[in-house]
This record gives sequence, C-alpha cells and structure tokens, in this order.
Amino acid sequence: MIPFEFTRPWTLLALVIFLPVLYWFFVRSLSDFPHKQRRVSLAIRSIILLLLIFSLAGLVFLKSSSERYYVFLVDQSTSVSENGVDVANKFLDESLESIKEQKFAFLPFGATTGEISSSRIDLDDELANEEQAAKKEVAFSSDDEPAGDGEMTEDRPATPEGRLKELQQEDKRRQAEKKFRDGTDIASAIETAAGFLPPGYVPEIVLLSDGNETLNDALVAANRSRFPINCVPLPTRSEPEVQVSAVNVPSEVREGEPFFVEVIVQSNHEDTAKIEVYQGDIKVIGEQRKLKVGENRFRFQQSVERARLAAYTVRVSGMEQDTLLDNNMDTGLVYAAGKPRVLIIESDPNLIRDLAYSLEEEGIESDVRPPQGMPETLADLQNYELLILSNVPATSLSQLQMEMARTYVQELGGGLIMLGGEQSFGLGGYYKTALEEVLPVRSDFEKEKETPSIAMMLVIDKSGSMGGEKIEMAKSAARGAAELLGRRDKLGVLAFDGDTFVISELQSARNKGKISDDIARIDAGGGTVMYPAMDMAYQNLLQANAKLKHVILLTDGISAPGDFEGLAQEMVSNKITVSTVAVGSGAGTDLLESIARYGKGRYYFTEDAAQVPQIFAKETVTASKSAIDEQPFLPQVVRATHALADLDMDSAPFLLGYVMTRPKPTCEVILSTEKGDPLLAWWRYGLGMTVAFTSDAKSRWAAEWMTWEGFGKFWTQVIRHAMRKSDARGIIVSTDRKGNRSNLRIDAVNELGQYLNQADVELTLIDPQLKRHKSNLLQSAPGRYTAAFDSDQSGAYHLEIALKKNDKVIYRQSRGMNVGYSDELRIQPTNETLLRKISEVSGGVYSPSVDDLVRKSRETASRPIRLWPYLCSLAAALLLIDVALRRVDFSLHWPFSKMRRTAH
Repeated sequence: MIPFEFTRPWTLLALVIFLPVLYWFFVRSLSDFPHKQRRVSLAIRSIILLLLIFSLAGLVFLKSSSERYYVFLVDQSTSVSENGVDVANKFLDESLESIKEQKFAFLPFGATTGEISSSRIDLDDELANEEQAAKKEVAFSSDDEPAGDGEMTEDRPATPEGRLKELQQEDKRRQAEKKFRDGTDIASAIETAAGFLPPGYVPEIVLLSDGNETLNDALVAANRSRFPINCVPLPTRSEPEVQVSAVNVPSEVREGEPFFVEVIVQSNHEDTAKIEVYQGDIKVIGEQRKLKVGENRFRFQQSVERARLAAYTVRVSGMEQDTLLDNNMDTGLVYAAGKPRVLIIESDPNLIRDLAYSLEEEGIESDVRPPQGMPETLADLQNYELLILSNVPATSLSQLQMEMARTYVQELGGGLIMLGGEQSFGLGGYYKTALEEVLPVRSDFEKEKETPSIAMMLVIDKSGSMGGEKIEMAKSAARGAAELLGRRDKLGVLAFDGDTFVISELQSARNKGKISDDIARIDAGGGTVMYPAMDMAYQNLLQANAKLKHVILLTDGISAPGDFEGLAQEMVSNKITVSTVAVGSGAGTDLLESIARYGKGRYYFTEDAAQVPQIFAKETVTASKSAIDEQPFLPQVVRATHALADLDMDSAPFLLGYVMTRPKPTCEVILSTEKGDPLLAWWRYGLGMTVAFTSDAKSRWAAEWMTWEGFGKFWTQVIRHAMRKSDARGIIVSTDRKGNRSNLRIDAVNELGQYLNQADVELTLIDPQLKRHKSNLLQSAPGRYTAAFDSDQSGAYHLEIALKKNDKVIYRQSRGMNVGYSDELRIQPTNETLLRKISEVSGGVYSPSVDDLVRKSRETASRPIRLWPYLCSLAAALLLIDVALRRVDFSLHWPFSKMRRTAH
C-alpha cells in the first residue's frame, strides 16, 4: 500500500499546463548565464512548481496507527432498570480504567440523542439530580416566605416573579428530560457516533442498552455504520409491575350490535386487580379479577348506542404491588354505523327542543347541550355528522374548541350550522375568530344610515401585571373594536397604571389606521389607579355628539379606592353606559360587577386573556345596537337548490328578526331577507360544509315558522345537505401499530363485490396536536391500499379516508385510533436478539468483557498527516536559491570560474 494520497487529485492537471510553459520560457530565455546554471535553475523552478501543486492537491502521508477511539453509547431511557444503571456504571468504570491511554467519548441517548462529551456519565448522578430538582420545586411551591430572618437564601430568587420564572424553567427542563427518557432510539445514536468518529483511529463503538428500541431501525443503522459495534446488554425493570398492554375492539360495528372489548393485562407477579371499563366518561364494567404471571386476557360484551366513535378506556387498580401508574390505563376506539347524528349547542337548551324533535321524526338523532357541553376533544365531536351552534357567544367557547371545530369541518368533512340570535355572529363576538373564518358570512356589516351613531371610550389597564399576553390581547381587542365601528361612530382610547394616559383622542372611527397605530404603542408597567381614567372617559363622552355613548373598562387587578358607583350613576344620568371586563381571578371582580350594574352595562369575567378580543367584539356590536333587525319579513328564494325540493317557500310564514351579516364572495346565498341581507347561505370549507342561518329556529324569531308544516322538512333537508357524508359499504378499514409507526390497510370493493383497483385513496390524518398530515395510499394487492404513518404521540388520531375513481369520490369514511402510554413503560425483557444481530452485522462483540475491548488486534488505521506546510517551506527555501541563480553568474566564482576557463 502506497503511504501517500491526494485529497484533491484533480489539481495535478496544473502540471500539464505549467511545466510546458516553464520549459518554453527556458528555451526562449535571452539570459547569457552558463547553460549548466540555467539548467539547474530550470530544475529548481520545476521542483518549486511541483511542491506547490502537490500542496494544492492536498498531499498527505498515511501513517499507520493502532490507536483506538472508543465511543460509549449509554441508554438512559425509562425502560432501563436501576439494576441496569448499576451494570452500566460498573462496566464504564472498569472500561475507563483499562483504556485510559486511549481516546474515548460518551453519548447518552433515549428518545433523542444527547451531546457527545469526553466527561464521564454517571447514571446515578443523573437520577440524583432529578430528585434534587423535584425537591427544590416542591420547596418553592409550598413555601412563600423568605428563608431565615427575612433574608433570601443564595439559591432562591429575590422576587415572586423571579421564583415563578425559575419554576417555569425547571418545569421545562423536567419536561424535556421526561421526553428524552420516553423512548429508545438506538439507530440515531449509532448514526451520531459513526459521524463523530475522527479518521486515523481504530474505531470502537460500545452500545450499553436493553435493546428495546421504540424508534427507527437499529439494524439498518448498524449495517450502514462500517464500524464494529460491541453490545453490552442491560437488564430491564424487574420491580413488581402490572400494566394494561392492549384494549382490542373491532374497528367498526353497527349501532346496537353486541361485540367484545378484549382487555390484555400483563403482570410479572401474581396479584389481584380491579378492572374498570369506561365508555367515554361512563363506567360500564367494574370487576375484581385475579392476575397470573404473564398475559391475562379478559372479554366484556358491549354495544354502542347513540354514538359514532366510542372510546373504551380500561383502567386497572387496587393491586397489592405495582410500581408505575402511567401504564395502568389504555384506550380503544370503535366506529359505530347507524343513523346520522347532530349535536346542537344552545344557550338555553329548552328553547331548541322543538327543532330536535322535528329532526328525530325525520330519522336524524340529535343531542342538545348547553355551551358548557361543547366537546373538549375531537373524538367527542367525531360522534356527530354535524354541529349546530344556536345563540352561543364566542366568549363561551375556548380558542381550542373553536380551532377544533374548524379542524372537524376542514379536515374531517364535518358539517357546521350557525343559527342567529342576540349572541350569534357579530353579536356573539365571532369577529376574526377561527369560526368566523369557517362561516360563509362575515360578522362585520355595512351599517344603515339611520342606525344610531355611537361614541365609545376604551379604558385599558396597562399596569405591570398586564404584561405579556394580556396587554397584547387587550391591544388586539381595541383594534378589533375600531374595525367594527362605522364611519359615523367615534372612538377614543385611554390607558392607566398609576397615571392616566390618552392613547387616542375621541375621534371618528373612520380613522382606523391612526387609531390602530396609537394603540400599538401601549406598554405595560406601573400600578393600578382606575378612577381618574374612568372619570376622564366620562368627561370626554359628555362633550361628544352621538345618540349612544358607552365605556368599556378592562383591568386585571384591584384598583386604588374611588367613588366608582357614584361616578357610574352620574354617567347613566347623562345617558352614558359602562361595561366592565375582569381578566383573571386577581381582578376586583366585585367592584367591576358593581360598576357594570350601576352603569347599566354588562359585566364579563375571563381567566383566559385570549378571550379578550372576542369580549370586546361582542360588546362593541351589542353596544352599537345595530346588528339586529327585528322587523317581520318573508324569506326570499335567491337560488334554487335540492335542499329546498318539495318545499313551498311561498307559503312559508314570517320570520320576526335576524342578525345582519355580509356574505363572503364565494359563498352561495340561498335565501335572503326582503332587504337583501343573507338569511340562508352556505359554502364548502375544506372537506366539509358550513351554513349560516341568520334568523333562529326557536320561539323568538321563528315562532310562526315552528307552526309551519314545512318546518321539520326544511331543517332536515338543509342538515342532510350540510352533514358529513359517510358510506362504508365498500370499505373495510384496519389499523395496527408497531413501535412508533402505524399501518393503515383498506380493502375496497364495488357494489358487485368486485375489487376496486387503480383508485385514488387519500388519507387526511389529524394527530393529537390537531396537526394535519395528508398522504395517498398505495395499492399493494387487488382492492387493497396501504399506508404507514408516525404515531409517536399519545392521544387520539383521526383518519378521514376518501376513495376516488376518475376524480369522483365513491366512498368516504372516518376512523380513529388511540395511542396510549409509551412503549418504554411496557413489561418486556432485554432484547438480546436485537443486540446480538447488531454486533453480528457490524463485526462487533456481543456482551464483551473489558479485556475484549482492550484486546491486541492487527487492525490498524491510516492517520493522514498533511504535508503542505513542509512542501511550502521547502518551496520557499528553493525559491531563494532560484533567485540567486537568476541574479548571480556563478561562472565568475570558484569552482565555476575554473569550469569556464576549462571550457575556453
């Protein structure tokens, strides 16, 4: 083997170019130096050129070396037992003692890889640090008094804000640590180590793990590593443990059809456990069962009534011995086919019962709930084909619930109908919310000329406690109020802390840009003195020329004293109303409620600062008294549609009122009012459809409609048009999960039972974080389509499957699956088979002793030594000689003079 190589060999082509040029200059030279001297100069110049080009080509000397570089991959996942920690620490101690003359590094790994370090990893110290951090957090949260005689200890922050910040940072650290330990990614650890190993050393990778990988494929990484991997098996947890390892339910059943919920409980000791089975939040089974060592299977017969996607949660408790609690529960999801179901959310459920009864008569099941019953999870919402919001304000819904409803429509094909009322659309504060984006109409509207103008003052707390999200939400709310007011309205903005500041003078709301810019400069800081700001708002409105005058007051704290009730009464006597908004439990709720009561306004309380814009939007539209038209009218048919088939709309009675809205450009207006405002409008949003009916379906505005013989048929046909379409007759869906990957399989046939081939099958996957993932399934067999996706998060996954043929949707189906606790918490022995294979395919040793690691071997590595510094130095020295040969005629000096005389 030649001990030299070039790292950039292509630069050697320069020799072909420059050597002939050098020789050409030699031949054409006019120098009168002796020929021999000129030939010596040519040789030296050629050598200099050769040295420089070799330097550019990266000439290196390959020195043979038997020095080793060890990288220890240390598994720190939850599945490694305390005994495993001891085994790992002992092995590391003995190894470091034996290889202290060699290079080494450590790489901790779990669900992710840590940082490579040359410092010793002690797993006991890591666990001790966790316990110490936990004790510190408990101490902080349970003791609010300073230590000692009023002096803060060195480790504790001096202010409550500092303590809170430290607790938040500690919580983030502990969450990151939990996430790090909640998985085993051997493959990534091997790839990281292989990329880290420097050239010139004999590589040795030592893997210390229990082999129970939960992420990626370690064998693939071992095949690609090109380095030997020595595997040291670590024992897994051996403490007494009971776990629910699986809840097996059929993927689909018919409504009312009996089926079995199969529960698999693993135990490493004999015990007795109470097994509880819940369908949703209702316990349906509670039995005491004996557990044997190993796998225990139990079957419970169940049936699904009035549900589309039923979640069966199994819990085990009451064991005499058990170590981990997180693996005592798991969930299975079953889809039930039956009558279509609708969820109606109404502020007063008793007022919407007539609509629910009419739907029941037409074969549509409905559940009626108050706003507090709005689903908190997508799995609950998936039980229904359509959601109806009747007179529900946005302030009664959380941001998550509105985002979830949008996902339900856009990604899962669900239907949504919003009915009118004094708390719907703009009056409900839906302006610029996720739900307004979904709806076919806008909550802001063109106000009529005869609508009373309003002068409004916004008084906003900007004290120090309003910092962060609160002040940003307050600014957003103020800007939203400016956008909702008409050109004839007026708006002013005040802010207060210990003093009162004029943010924006009372001026025409047409100056929205300037008002918005003024609002943007509000910063939080200072105390809370509210009375002067409220009085200044009063004085401003006294001078204003408007039919309606209103103040909205927002604070999150308790103000310095003042005659607030007297001022509120004086304002009312001058036809100025006051509404108040309390943000957080620290606000003076009693005072603010009293001010709103005496000020003939409305009182709002929220603990979520993100709801402030919706409160301001709702209050602005309500105070302007311009969003409702309560003049009786007859619906006008704008566009014929099959949803109105067999309905005599000419015989439809009067509706007594509606909420004014504006249609969005691409929506379809089906019915309108006599003034041309939209009454019934819909559009397709993503995979689903949303409908706006700006009047209501109860006794306030639809009292006469409820006696109309077409009332039930009208709503049934509109709902059937908008609801999610589901047809499972030709689709069989199954899922299975292995590690952190899940496989989806679909078998499709046509009405004749023939396989459906060469179809386009689209999958829309919604993960537990409501993130969307779209993919196409590939055909793997006649009528069979498959796909795989990541399922590494705990929670419910929702799948919307659409089967198309010639760009036409033939079948559409919704399914769900649930991922419980991490595989790290499962009872499983050390995976010796995997560790042996890793060692075998990579050329390493399984379960090596320390002597195996330091054994003498003939294997060597080529350590490259860069030669360019030496080549350049030699070239520089030769350059001096060449300069001398070109400047001095050496034939005039001995021995060259003697040579010249001899020549003559």
